[in-house]
Amino acid sequence: VQLQASGGGLVQAGGSLRLSCLASRSRFSLHVMGWYRQAPGKQRELVATMTGGGTTTYVDSVKGRFTISRDNAKNTVDLQMNVLKPEDTAVYYCTAQFGSIIYWGQGTLVTVSS
Repeated sequence: VQLQASGGGLVQAGGSLRLSCLASRSRFSLHVMGWYRQAPGKQRELVATMTGGGTTTYVDSVKGRFTISRDNAKNTVDLQMNVLKPEDTAVYYCTAQFGSIIYWGQGTLVTVSS
């Protein structure tokens, strides 16, 4: 699976960004899609996931601010990020999980200035 993420950039605190990820694989709907992030000097953390059926999970720190969505017909998964905070600054990675295998995209940098 190849994953191409886009949409990162620089934004002021309180602003919004939308990340998008395109997956090049058939049977996309069978994958659990997700977004991880890694901030400088910190461990990578899971931000949000979404099953093919639409079940979502979020890390507590982004609940109410971030929304994950997917389009199974287009093989895309998005992460809408609102009310961004400086602590959201990180490289964000799109992932696709099929069984126990996780595929990773190349990462896109999100920088939130205070």
